[in-house]
Amino acid sequence: MIQSDQTESFVRKRYGAGAIARESKLCCPVDYAEGFLKAIPREVVERDYGCGDPSQYLREGEVVVDLGSGTGKICFIAAQVVGSKGKVIGVDMTDEMLEVARRNAPIVAERIGYSNVEFRKGRIQDLALDLELLDRELKKKPIADAASFLAADELAEELRVKHPLIASDSIDVVVSNCVLNLVGSKSKGQLFDEIFRVLKKGGRAVISDIVSDEEVPAEMQNDAELWSGCVSGALTEEGFLAAFENAGFYGIQILKRDAQPWRTVQGIEFRSVTIEAFKGKQGACFERNQAVIYRGPFKEVLDDDNHRMERGKRYAVCDKTYNLYKKAPYRDFFEFVDPILDVPLAQAKPFDCSRTALRHPKETKGQDYKATREANSKCCDGGGCC
Repeated sequence: MIQSDQTESFVRKRYGAGAIARESKLCCPVDYAEGFLKAIPREVVERDYGCGDPSQYLREGEVVVDLGSGTGKICFIAAQVVGSKGKVIGVDMTDEMLEVARRNAPIVAERIGYSNVEFRKGRIQDLALDLELLDRELKKKPIADAASFLAADELAEELRVKHPLIASDSIDVVVSNCVLNLVGSKSKGQLFDEIFRVLKKGGRAVISDIVSDEEVPAEMQNDAELWSGCVSGALTEEGFLAAFENAGFYGIQILKRDAQPWRTVQGIEFRSVTIEAFKGKQGACFERNQAVIYRGPFKEVLDDDNHRMERGKRYAVCDKTYNLYKKAPYRDFFEFVDPILDVPLAQAKPFDCSRTALRHPKETKGQDYKATREANSKCCDGGGCC
């Protein structure tokens, strides 16, 4: 198996060359919005590589990080989507790619009328370590022996804590375009943990990448050409979704999946998918007598906390789950039942989220609720329910 440092070296060399001259085997054909491309120099467009367009899922005013930003195409598109009130940070480890991106950033800023993009040097599986800051510090204290090597390791850890490349809980959306598969197998878990770390509570990841329909055999993983070409480092479709789940994300869904594979190698299909996943289900559970009703169309569903709900039934949920369901991607699939008498959060008792239970209407209305009301006139006067 290729070691992680060898994998990174192959990737850096190949993409460094790809910043100087276009290499067709590094990307899938992707249709980007022509209106956004007009503001981006052709050098950037031709030497940027990807397999999808996560920028189309962004919104105005968001703070965005693009992992493996390359020459900056997705960053420059995102800059126009989030607008002058938003911000875009590109992270890449390849000097040649960063040079192209930084050189063209002022040109894009002038064309769109504002500057909201910056590029930082770092490894996407270690978003806390600012590599340029580390370089500057090591020039002051070069590595000359074992003692200085160990000191450099301590320095890197200090920089991660005191001067992080990307701070924890600071980003609205993390995007990436055909880069996660390039990270070594042993570092992939750390990569997803880092994406989760930098996102704000309520933030999300929108990732386009290459996945396989079967496990990639060891001999293919040992092929540096296939690895750096976005093939043999791919996770399986199921493994890609599981990686988000293992990192703590919820609401994970496939936004786009190419029906046709990009490449087929030894019978294994490699295709582009775009995944969205949310951060924010962490925290305590409290009872506020709320209920939700799953609308359908499936007879039953199982959520990320193993709550199994049948269509049309009223279920007890904690305040945290109730509010999560009111947001994307769940809100269109549920009816929400508020209690007649509000239970202040400060007075709410703990809720046992390990179980799934039906909520009797009396729990929501109150045991002593005896109101009698006339028929709603809006329903019969042209409402069509009588």
